[in-house]
Amino acid sequence: MFVSNYYIMYTEIIKIIEGGLAKDTKKVASYAKLLAENVAKTGDIKLSEKILKTLKDTKAQPVYLDQLIASPVDQETRMNIADFVFPSDIEIPLIFSKQLENSIENFISMNAHKNMLRSAGLEVNSSLLLYGPPGCGKTTIAKYISKTLQLPLVIARLDSLVSSLLGNTSKNIRKVFDFASNQPCILFLDEFDAIAKARDDQHELGELKRVINSLLQNIDEFSTNNILIAATNHHELLDKAIWRRFNHIIEIGLPNKEEINELLKLYFSYYIYDFANDNKKNEKILNLLDKLSPADIKSITQSTIAKNIIESKSTISYEDFLVQIFLFKHHGSYSQEELISFLNEQGVSQNLIKELCKISIRQVRNVLK
Repeated sequence: MFVSNYYIMYTEIIKIIEGGLAKDTKKVASYAKLLAENVAKTGDIKLSEKILKTLKDTKAQPVYLDQLIASPVDQETRMNIADFVFPSDIEIPLIFSKQLENSIENFISMNAHKNMLRSAGLEVNSSLLLYGPPGCGKTTIAKYISKTLQLPLVIARLDSLVSSLLGNTSKNIRKVFDFASNQPCILFLDEFDAIAKARDDQHELGELKRVINSLLQNIDEFSTNNILIAATNHHELLDKAIWRRFNHIIEIGLPNKEEINELLKLYFSYYIYDFANDNKKNEKILNLLDKLSPADIKSITQSTIAKNIIESKSTISYEDFLVQIFLFKHHGSYSQEELISFLNEQGVSQNLIKELCKISIRQVRNVLK
């Protein structure tokens, strides 16, 4: 049983050896703690307790808090280039198609059982690329995976790693990967296209093109024994060699009507909205929200809720929500006539339009003639 446990905990043992050879006590402590947890799951409580006792007796600190202090910084600005986020205890609901949910769960399952797969002689490359329009949930998915696997998330926005100092961008990339390698975590590279652009892009500087080679090398080294997630809003800009580095690629698209309806239930979960059970009104709302991202829809619902709270209204009306949709789509640039025509087209009565626009019924009728 003793030998079997070590074989199953392949990744943790390799990381502990790496940390020992590099005299990195934090890395040894963090992965030894993870090893103890995984050994306990196999039923060998005595071995788990022995590992934890050894850590305690040697005054090691197998916690992640110390790593926050040592977050990597940019040499030029002295600002952090990565954020360390603990797995959240808050439930993160995923409202996606069943096919997309299955793809996410498959990635999670593979990583949850990667030691078992490796013990069977299989190669496991834990790299995931998420792409799609902004505001569609790529960061939420990364946080969901972090929470499910109970691993902290190291978030690095690659556009913040680009430095004006020659050669410093490659150093920043290396700092982030080294930092993430020193503890059990998930490395999340946001705004991935900021650095991973195609090397034949004639509009980019030579220095940024050379950075790709550094990025590719770090990805190859890191994803062998660690979990890497990258996200981009512009997948068409990515270098061809980048695509080959990811074993899992998932497109995150805009929500369909069924998903939009579920998003409304989520965002209005603590409020009553009068069009929920009115099929005709609900269908109009879904049509108006079509082609918007979950982030856009959340912004509209929150604006509506805020206005209702200020006006002491207990129910969110169809008409109030329509106004907020209109304001969002017009970005504050519109005429009163446009708002009146819009509300009329959505079936709002002239009396209600009068109240919403705070004008007389005659003015409403003049516009609608």
